[in-house]
Amino acid sequence: MTYSDAIDFLFESTPMFQNIGAHAYKPGLHTVTALSEAFGDAHRCFKSVHVAGTNGKGSTSSLIAATLTAAGYRTGLYTSPHLIDFRERIRIDGEMISEQEVCDFVQAYLDKNLGLAPSFFELTTVMAFDHFARHKVNVAVIEVGLGGRLDSTNIITPLLSVITNISKDHTALLGDTLPEIAAEKAGIIKAGIPVIVGEADGDVRKVFADTASARHSPITFAQDSLPYQSATAANAIRYTSTPYGDIDCQLTGSCQPHNAATALLSLQYLQKNGFEKINADSVRKGFGNVCKLSGLMGRWMTVSDNPHVICDTGHNAGGWEYLGKQLSDKSLGHLHMVIGFVNDKDISTILGMMPVDATYYFTQASVKRALPSDELRRIAGHHRLHGLAYTSVREAFEAASRAATEEHGESTIFVGGSTFVVADLLSQLADFD
Repeated sequence: MTYSDAIDFLFESTPMFQNIGAHAYKPGLHTVTALSEAFGDAHRCFKSVHVAGTNGKGSTSSLIAATLTAAGYRTGLYTSPHLIDFRERIRIDGEMISEQEVCDFVQAYLDKNLGLAPSFFELTTVMAFDHFARHKVNVAVIEVGLGGRLDSTNIITPLLSVITNISKDHTALLGDTLPEIAAEKAGIIKAGIPVIVGEADGDVRKVFADTASARHSPITFAQDSLPYQSATAANAIRYTSTPYGDIDCQLTGSCQPHNAATALLSLQYLQKNGFEKINADSVRKGFGNVCKLSGLMGRWMTVSDNPHVICDTGHNAGGWEYLGKQLSDKSLGHLHMVIGFVNDKDISTILGMMPVDATYYFTQASVKRALPSDELRRIAGHHRLHGLAYTSVREAFEAASRAATEEHGESTIFVGGSTFVVADLLSQLADFD
């Protein structure tokens, strides 16, 4: 089996959320439990940290994993979705799983002839666990795919559960209200296992507190427990008065102080519970080099200085509460917004958070779920957002680049709306490299 064969099987022969949305979501753990058992229940061979949340779970997972790597622990990291290469999802100390190992796992699955018909995510999850066990990681940071209670990753029993925050996303699957969504995320809380929650107020906070109490799980809210100061420095956010001293973090989005607080509190817990090598030096190195040490991409990421290009994978109202404010920074100059969405998301709230004085390049990503750019342009017009429609991210980005280059004065190209729009941009830039 070639790598191309393996990827074709994963993308085309297993139901994949990226392509077909909710129809790929398989609630329940029966299939993944049986699949895991067929591969020796590899998740029982290593310690883990489980991270859920509507927004920020990728950044928080990466900060924790990067610091563990910097401290000298062999650290697995499982995240989703990928942006350029499937192998981004499964890493050890920042290094992606090899193409050969992907091939070997898919072939082993086919040879077993289990008759299970797993989803893409179920198969990928067990592949990650198998990879981490084979390479004898000391610990793995496992990001939930969607929800928590019925997510494939929820077969693990971690050292620590982490929930970053709650906002409305995937409501058709997780519930229409914030407490309903919180209840699904709270499903990762295991009996007696401590849980750290980043941000939660009101009824959402009560859901987490009640669930933790019922399961006798100690709970800590990062927003209460870890005060520190933050200020933007050169290409970084500087955190002062932390338990690890002053820290410069490579992630500069305005949402990142909340993720940093959650990650720092998680690291404090781990340091006190078997990971004594975590110290101020490893935290500074992990936070300062998080993208290199974890492979994280697409979080308020500068991809070019001339023209100035920023991309961000924020794709729901909770993420755009921060992005909308950050894009209002006058130092960015005139904004050229390359924007696209998937067709099963309520985008009205998000569009209402976008700057009306920008030039828009409405586009569609190269996935089956992409909302047609003409339809996006029509909807955006109701929110006083105006521009032209383009049938590919490449075409839209090239138009924005031409306009920004010809413009007098400061200007910034922003690319986002959907994770898959950012993925198409980064794939395009990788082709140029």
